[in-house]
Amino acid sequence: MKRHNCPNISARPQRRRAKSMLSAFAVTATAVAMLCTTGCGEPAAASATPSAGITPQKFADGVHAVMMADRTVYATHVVTNLKKQSSPVTADEYWMDSTNAIPLPAQMFRMGAELVDENPEAGFTYSLRSEWPLNEQHKAKSEFETAALKYITANPGENYYGEEELGGNKYFVAVYPDRAVAEACWTCHNDHPDRAADYPEFGKDDVMGGVLVRVPIP
Repeated sequence: MKRHNCPNISARPQRRRAKSMLSAFAVTATAVAMLCTTGCGEPAAASATPSAGITPQKFADGVHAVMMADRTVYATHVVTNLKKQSSPVTADEYWMDSTNAIPLPAQMFRMGAELVDENPEAGFTYSLRSEWPLNEQHKAKSEFETAALKYITANPGENYYGEEELGGNKYFVAVYPDRAVAEACWTCHNDHPDRAADYPEFGKDDVMGGVLVRVPIP
């Protein structure tokens, strides 16, 4: 992956309101992040300053690898398999109000991000963003995020790295292509009733958005 640097950009601080329930993603990502920094640097500094023993980029790359592995397994071996088996249990956007329903992969991912966001010991945050969000929460929230999404879409296979200042605090930010890894992902988007007229027709491995990891830096 090539490294793409960009200048600092100031923007309004953003906070998402964390909600509820289950998320193996949150627990796993936090745990692995802690293990990684513990193995590479000072344990006491790991939770708040991962850069003490490992570069922010390395930290973000490792966290992202775990997130995407978990998400791919859930989308492929749980959601898609249930559909292939004609199971009465299905992944549904409105799963909380339905019976025999489980969250969509993107919803699982977002719930994990919300739990990490409310954990002061995590030392980082992550989120989904897209140029074509079906959910308003996934829209770019800053000039940096907008530029990053355009870059990873125009340069398939590359990540976007840089620094951003939010609310007077500095962050290292990594944005990774979020690809359609399972049929359940792109069919859900392609058939969604909230698609705009110019919404892309997604297929396997298409970049549907970006996964953003934000790490505080001095």
